[in-house]
Amino acid sequence: MRHSRQVRLLAALSLIGCSAAVARDAAAPIWPDTPLARTQALALLQTLNADLLSHDSATLTLERWCGAHHMAAPVRVVAQRVRGDDKPLPPEWRAQLAIDANEPVKYRRVQLKCGDHVLSEADNWYLPNRLTAEMNRQLDSSDVPFGKVVQPLHFRRKTLSADLLWSPLPAGWELQRAQVRPASGTLAIPHFLLQHRALLLAGDGRPFSALVETYTDQVLAF
Repeated sequence: MRHSRQVRLLAALSLIGCSAAVARDAAAPIWPDTPLARTQALALLQTLNADLLSHDSATLTLERWCGAHHMAAPVRVVAQRVRGDDKPLPPEWRAQLAIDANEPVKYRRVQLKCGDHVLSEADNWYLPNRLTAEMNRQLDSSDVPFGKVVQPLHFRRKTLSADLLWSPLPAGWELQRAQVRPASGTLAIPHFLLQHRALLLAGDGRPFSALVETYTDQVLAF
């Protein structure tokens, strides 16, 4: 009897392990390495990039993306804090934020997750003196994304740069169509795909945050 219970326990543990492995595989972006798939991946990245650039809140844009591609239920983006050494504010951004060397600056690094998918990793330097006490409390103690916390400021976004870190199609592909290789297994997708640098400005036009947002391969994991 004892041996039978051990066998059942080992079988259950094995099943749990297999299920976890399947879940991990399901979360990975698996695309065939074909000209069509590469073109589709590029179109999706350009669509997401344009959507991010045309809206002030990256969080709400990612929630719409997650919902449209059925990546989680319920659809909710949360900010998972990444704690460790604070990164100093890059010196050139003090001028962008219109502050002097004595102005307090706080740093917050998060991973924006929708379900099991880490869609972006963000470095955020913000000015606590330009936020309310309740906003500062939420930023210190909760997983609410920055964009949702500061919504009452009616902020707008000023993009400083938007870079495509990876292109599924090689440069000049449209002139060398015959050389685009046919299917050859799975498309190798790097972890980081897009990066935006931006300022957030309150309704009165004063900047209160500087951001570096790097979007991951998980935006294609559907």
